[in-house]
Amino acid sequence: MNIRKNIAISENGFIFNPITGDSFSVNETGLFVLRKLKEGINNESILQAMQEEFELDRNSAELDLHDFLTMLKSYQLTEYEEE
Repeated sequence: MNIRKNIAISENGFIFNPITGDSFSVNETGLFVLRKLKEGINNESILQAMQEEFELDRNSAELDLHDFLTMLKSYQLTEYEEE
């Protein structure tokens, strides 16, 4: 999954979508995931990085990542990829 190129993300977790004019704030974990997505890192690698960074078990990391990615899609912050 890729974050749309025109999405602005501040260092403190403020997100602005210039297409819709919407803005959002994310917590430390959300900002961590956004940065990894912007770097082009795949979901499996993000899961592993979350487990290490936040000392999470695999199930918790998977649930958190899934919920966050679902939220990003619902707010139209992602680009759709063909699989």
